[in-house]
Amino acid sequence: AAADCTGHGVPGAMVSVVCSNALHRAHVEFGLNNPADILDKARDLVIQTFEKSQREIQDGMDISLITLQKKNIDNSEGALPYSYDLQWAGANNPIWILRNNEIIEYKANKQPVGKYANAKPFTTHNIPLNSGDLIYIFTDGYQDQFGGIKGKKFKAAELKKLLISIAHHPMPQQKEQLLQVFEDWKGTLEQVDDVCIIGVRL
Repeated sequence: AAADCTGHGVPGAMVSVVCSNALHRAHVEFGLNNPADILDKARDLVIQTFEKSQREIQDGMDISLITLQKKNIDNSEGALPYSYDLQWAGANNPIWILRNNEIIEYKANKQPVGKYANAKPFTTHNIPLNSGDLIYIFTDGYQDQFGGIKGKKFKAAELKKLLISIAHHPMPQQKEQLLQVFEDWKGTLEQVDDVCIIGVRL
């Protein structure tokens, strides 16, 4: 999971605690494994918690949530020892699959985990994977960072280009390059948000 809660300071920290607890309960206490079911239940639990407050709380969580299961397959040629089943659901945050120097984007439901006027059930996507695919889930902190010569946002399109350009490197090296580019882009400007990028190579 790559998640980001709204709010700042102590209130934002409390929202993070509530949302993290809701995810844990949805999986452990209620026994849910399907990503969309987890997000649906987490939303119910978050709303229930906030309703106990004396003031109306509109905060919530954006999240990209996956379950990845590796399976042995009967393969006489020995080319691929495993197959992978990936299920994914997102609340405002997408998932990117990098394959053959291209990024395949699966878009999230445009709603948070929390109180929302037109809330709908979240959607689980069953995503076929190949050996060598790279999976990226993330929050919006990296692409929303201001910097560069004109002090503009980095933007998702540039992050896609960056990930494609470093995809051939081992994952630890990708991390270092992502950090270096981020620091160079930010320069002397303040960091505007938390940054989280999770990458997995199959």
